[in-house]
Amino acid sequence: MKRRKVIACGVFMILITSLGCVGKVRYPSYYALNLPAPPDPPKHEGVRAVVAVREFRSPGYLKQGALVYRPTPEQIGFYNYHHWAVDPRELVTNAVEAHLRASGMFSQVRTYDGHSDTDYVITGRLERLEEIDYEGGVKVAVEISAQMTSIASGVTVWSNQVTEIGPVEGRNVPAVVTAMNQTLDVAIGKLFNPPPGPATTTAPLGN
Repeated sequence: MKRRKVIACGVFMILITSLGCVGKVRYPSYYALNLPAPPDPPKHEGVRAVVAVREFRSPGYLKQGALVYRPTPEQIGFYNYHHWAVDPRELVTNAVEAHLRASGMFSQVRTYDGHSDTDYVITGRLERLEEIDYEGGVKVAVEISAQMTSIASGVTVWSNQVTEIGPVEGRNVPAVVTAMNQTLDVAIGKLFNPPPGPATTTAPLGN
């Protein structure tokens, strides 16, 4: 009888330990970038060109969903419990469309769908969106490039590339995300400053 009680107590303690472990399950946190809306576009008389924006591309490791950090220039790490709620490529594409609309250089700005009623196509690539933990302190790095091609001629009429490094004001992942948000906004602003248009391309727009 005593032996049965000892066994029962042992089983009870195992169950208690198991329940304690279950209570400590860690769930991932999800983050979204929140870029400010660009200002209303200026009025440009006689603007008739239509531009479409393809979804931006990125290296494979940025598509995995986890926030990325680099402890060294050669090493890439992933946060196991901190993920993007939205694919960063989608967010960048939408932000680029908003900036092009705000430029006022085009009569329409749309997402590329393969239709022929478009004068120009913007393609681009998000090369970096990551925390960097070397060279003194925690920072974030954003690298983005884009080019605009004339549908009629197939000629690239505008291109630009920007790399932006931003400080992180804090020692936690939310602070890193805030820095990424601010730095990406600055990078997109520089990418399209000046915006592609009649003054910055080698082919006429709006004709």
